[in-house]
Amino acid sequence: MTQPADIGGKRLISLAPESWAQWLTQMPDLTFREMINSDLQWVSRENDILLKVSSPDTGEFLLLNELQLRYNGKVPRRMRAYIALVEEKYQLPVYPVLVNILPHAINPRIPTRYESNFQGIQAYQDYRVINLWEVEVETVFAQNLRSLYPFVPVLRGGGEETVVREAVRELREDEQLRDLEPLLSFFASFVLELPVVQEIMRWDMVVLRESPWYQQILQEGLQEGMQQGLQQGLQQGLQQGLQQGLQQGLQQGLQQGEVQLVLRQLTRRLGALNEAQQQHIRRLSLEQLEALAEALLDFSTVEELETWLANHA
Repeated sequence: MTQPADIGGKRLISLAPESWAQWLTQMPDLTFREMINSDLQWVSRENDILLKVSSPDTGEFLLLNELQLRYNGKVPRRMRAYIALVEEKYQLPVYPVLVNILPHAINPRIPTRYESNFQGIQAYQDYRVINLWEVEVETVFAQNLRSLYPFVPVLRGGGEETVVREAVRELREDEQLRDLEPLLSFFASFVLELPVVQEIMRWDMVVLRESPWYQQILQEGLQEGMQQGLQQGLQQGLQQGLQQGLQQGLQQGLQQGEVQLVLRQLTRRLGALNEAQQQHIRRLSLEQLEALAEALLDFSTVEELETWLANHA
């Protein structure tokens, strides 16, 4: 059985925290001191990574890393709250950085500060924003930024097969980096055809599902389905009992969420599906949807999908 691997943000940054901190701040004389527990009494986030660093000019300060798969509008308010809590707890200046991995589907404007004005009372909090799709891939190899190797496919200029192969070689040559290959495979699937990804690297869905990045994408797919399913379940609950209705709503929500995730993955692999194919997928059971999520990794044509659907009617 495949062992789960830690391929979250803390694991990535811990590979080379000093070079990561120097790159984020553009301060080459920065020294890494320690990675600090980022859990607070009121705020606990898997993707918040807190480093204590120092430089000859500024002395010690905290480097707050907020890693987001995709930006969402709640981030500025959370950044403001988290920065204040960290500063109060550790009594050190805070340098906050928001790192966005993938562009949002509608490409929103990503602000670099939180600001509010209520009855003339104004609040501001600046933070630095780094969008990985704007980072030149040559920078990663030139500066040996090991924490960024799994993200090479989504960097600027990183979507070429030769570049991805180079990143794979770097991972395999370093024993500490080898278990990050599934994460590199995951991001490579956004820019390369699936057969190419399977040919040049090991794709391990069991390991990927342990990653917070995969869980976040799954959650995006679940949200819409959960809302619809819970609403239907609550309506049924008025007639059949609240508890039964909630259970049914949760089950329907999970199924709808899995449908959204599978459809999204199939569209990326095979292109847009017609209405009949989408409806067929929506009628699958939760168990069948999970089986399809595994099987679609081997699909390269729509005909293969239709064959699978015909065999699982």
